[in-house]
Amino acid sequence: MSRTRLYWIAALVVVVVAGIALVPVLGRDRDRTVHPESARAGQRLQMPLHAEGSKIVDARGETVTFTGVNWFGLETNTFAPHGLWSRKLDDMLDQMAGQGFNSMRLPFSNELFDAASKPNGVDYALNPQLKGLTGPQIMDRVVEGATKRGMMVILDRHRPTSQGQSNLWYTDKVSEDRWIADWVMLAKHYRDNPLVVGADLHNEPHGEATWGDGNARTDWQAAAQRAGDAVLKANPDWLIVVEGIESYKGNGYWWGGNLQGAKDHPVKLSDQSKLVYSAHDYSPKVWSQQWFTDPAFPANMPALWDKQFGYLVKSGTAPVLMGEFGGRSVAEKDAQGNRDLEGIWQRNLVAYLKENGLSYTYWAWNPNSGDTGGVLKDDWTTVDADKAALLKTYQAPLAAAGR
Repeated sequence: MSRTRLYWIAALVVVVVAGIALVPVLGRDRDRTVHPESARAGQRLQMPLHAEGSKIVDARGETVTFTGVNWFGLETNTFAPHGLWSRKLDDMLDQMAGQGFNSMRLPFSNELFDAASKPNGVDYALNPQLKGLTGPQIMDRVVEGATKRGMMVILDRHRPTSQGQSNLWYTDKVSEDRWIADWVMLAKHYRDNPLVVGADLHNEPHGEATWGDGNARTDWQAAAQRAGDAVLKANPDWLIVVEGIESYKGNGYWWGGNLQGAKDHPVKLSDQSKLVYSAHDYSPKVWSQQWFTDPAFPANMPALWDKQFGYLVKSGTAPVLMGEFGGRSVAEKDAQGNRDLEGIWQRNLVAYLKENGLSYTYWAWNPNSGDTGGVLKDDWTTVDADKAALLKTYQAPLAAAGR
C-alpha cells in the first residue's frame, strides 16, 4: 500500500562549510536512578531498561510502559521539529508533558548530520536559544528538554534523506555503513542521559524488504541484527526497536506493521533482553484495507492484530511498541450519523493496546500530518480534546520531572 504524509512548510537548504560537532548536553547520572520531582512524575526508575518476556522493565524489575507521542520535523528539510515557527520550544515541551505523554519518538534523517543541512522554519525571536545551532544541536535541546520533563526518548531513523522514506535501510545516497555509523555515533553521544532509552533502527521497511530469507540485499531481520549489535557495543543500555515489514510469505499489512516473520526468524541480538519489536497501524482513511470492509468489523480486528504482532506479547516472547498509529477522527459516528470507521478503529486499537500491555507512541503531536492530523489542532496551540481524552484512557506516568 502507499501512504503519503503531507508537510505544510517548504524550506531552503543552505550549504554551510563548517562541520557539525555534536555537543553533549547532559552529565552522567552516576547511579542511573531517575528521581521524580513532582507528584505528576510519579514513577521513579532505576535505569537502564530491559525486556523480561513481553514486558519492558527497569533495573529493579518494575514495569515500564511507553505511552508517548511522535514529534516530527528533524527528518524533513527544516532540520528542526515542526511548529517552532509559531511556538517556543519550552512551551511546546511543557504542553506535551502536561498532556501526560511519558515518552517521545523523535524522527530524524541521516541527512541531518551533513554539514550542508542548515535548520530553518524556526522563529528565532521566539526561540533565541536555538539561533546559530546546527540541526543536531537543536536535536540535543529537544532531547534535553524532553528528558528534564520526565519524558523518555526513543530516537527514530525515519528517513535516509529529507526527501522521503525508503523501502530498505540503505539507499544509493546512504549506505548501510553510514546508517550503522550514525547510530553508533548517537548511541555514544546520548549514553550519559539515562532517559534516552532506545533506537528505532529504520522506519517502515516495506516493498522489497524481506524477513529472515538470507538475501543480503533485502533481509531486514539480518540487517537489524547487524545494526542492533553495533549499537549495543557502543551503548549497552539502549533498547533496540525493530519494526516489521510490509509483506511476509505473501501476507500483506501496513508498512512496518507485519511481524509475522519474527515467529519463524526472531531477531537475535548480543543481548536479547534489549529487543523490542515495533508495529505501525493505520485507518481506512490512510488506505482502504480489506479488513475495514469485513462485515464483522471491528470484531475482526483483535485476531488480525494478534496475527501480525500481538502474538509476540501474548506468548511472552518480547515487548511490542505500537510506534505509529493515528487519525483525524476518534468518533464512533460521523456528522451524518453514519459509522465512523476511523474513529471506531482508533478506539478499538487503544483498547487492544491497553488490554494487552503494549506500549505506544501516537502519530503525531504535529497537526501537519496530512492523513492523520495531530494531537494539536492547526493553530499549533489548541489540543484536540477528543483525541486527548481517548489517549488518557491508557497512559503511564512520566519518569521524572528533572534531575
